[in-house]
Amino acid sequence: MLSPKSLETIHDLFATTRRPSNEEESAIDAEFQGDVYEELDKLDYIYVDELTEKSVNRSDVQPYQPLSLVDFFEGLAQLATMGVVEVTDIVEAIHREILLRPLGRFNKGNVERWQQGITGRIYGTVRQAMQLVGNNLASGLHLYNTVLKPKKVRLLPKNLRRMVNILNGVMGDHLITHQNPLAVSMVLYDTNNRVQSAALSGRVIILCHGLCLSHLSWKVSGENNLAKVLMYSLPSSTVLYLNYNTGRRISSNGRSFAQVLQDLVENNPDITQIDLIGHSMGGLVSRSALFYGKEQGFSWVKRVSNLVTLGSPHHGASLEQIGNFVQDKIAKLPFAGSLAKLGDMRSAGIIDLRYGSIRDADWQALEGRSVLPADFRHPTHLPLHVNTYLVAAVLVETHFEFKTKSLLGDGLVSVESALGEHTEEHTLAVPEGHKAIFYGVNHMNLIYSDRVHQQVIAWLLDDRLGDAHKAKYALNPRIYSYPETYEI
Repeated sequence: MLSPKSLETIHDLFATTRRPSNEEESAIDAEFQGDVYEELDKLDYIYVDELTEKSVNRSDVQPYQPLSLVDFFEGLAQLATMGVVEVTDIVEAIHREILLRPLGRFNKGNVERWQQGITGRIYGTVRQAMQLVGNNLASGLHLYNTVLKPKKVRLLPKNLRRMVNILNGVMGDHLITHQNPLAVSMVLYDTNNRVQSAALSGRVIILCHGLCLSHLSWKVSGENNLAKVLMYSLPSSTVLYLNYNTGRRISSNGRSFAQVLQDLVENNPDITQIDLIGHSMGGLVSRSALFYGKEQGFSWVKRVSNLVTLGSPHHGASLEQIGNFVQDKIAKLPFAGSLAKLGDMRSAGIIDLRYGSIRDADWQALEGRSVLPADFRHPTHLPLHVNTYLVAAVLVETHFEFKTKSLLGDGLVSVESALGEHTEEHTLAVPEGHKAIFYGVNHMNLIYSDRVHQQVIAWLLDDRLGDAHKAKYALNPRIYSYPETYEI
């Protein structure tokens, strides 16, 4: 029997290297191979994705270039054109179905002949006209921005930057596909709202925002700032903010984040510890980065000490599940089936939130824009060396044991999903003492709540206890936090 230490080494080898070919497998001693796979089957860890590429495409993590007002209007012109064309396609599909279905001619042959008729040519003319006008406008703005190079480039103000991040959350993958300048690139910011470039050492804490948000969301004027609390309580640490396109696949963002962190530690070898704090989708992106960082053998993974997720839908968000259900029902209705195409315009990042899919294998082999059902997802267990803390919120302010409270959760994510509780295979193995439920807090207020801040600080400070930390939380019950005052 292999020792636990050697098993871990063998597992790391399988998690970071390619699979052997059939010829190579046949050359392996059958008895040894049987022993290895028998032991690997007992390990509580991750499966290896069948990758189409060995590492993240570095084009996804290019040096940051700030958006200018010209970029903004160029992107809007292209976006308006794309939107009109998409809506025209949907209107034509509905028109075609209404005319052909009652006559019993709604089939592939008649749909193909539709384009040759006068109605089909009219719709085609509308599309071509819109594309011509929109492309000329976008090309003119692009020419002005790149060739003429105005002397004074006006950068995008904060309010418009927040709008850009919302657009990225709603249709970020479409922006990338159409090479729209509004597509946000992944970048780390410091607490002064500048792209991180200074030399770093010691402990680094990285805050990862959620869907349709940005690094600016952590420090909204008039709201409590988690970064300030962290710097006050952990003065020797450095706080950074991740900004990224939340409309991309979560697994794609996870790969990019893994590469960004690897570049960070290679450029700053004196970094001794990394802590990740993710709100909503940010917690899933952090988990995905840990998975792919481990798989690719990146050194930064070993420096991660703590992972804190705030209201992250580890097993899916109710709103996306309801939206998908409605879209599926509409698709089956006569004359309204074409309306279901509107659902395909939402981003792939939102689709991944349906069941909390954070691996390529959960969507890569599927046709269309979808993900595997909840029970067929590929398990993604947490790294054993990382202290993981899960935070859930409930809108009601008192603790009542009823099912609706759990399903309602913080308004967007149920308590079970935020705490990683699902079937045995998918449940996240986290001690009860590492789980906390905050009553009277909604999904957005998780990043501003004083009570949440105090609990996060307490967890990060306990990191100093070393082995005593695990002993302290191993038998502790989960944490329940209630507001000091109640409002009706």
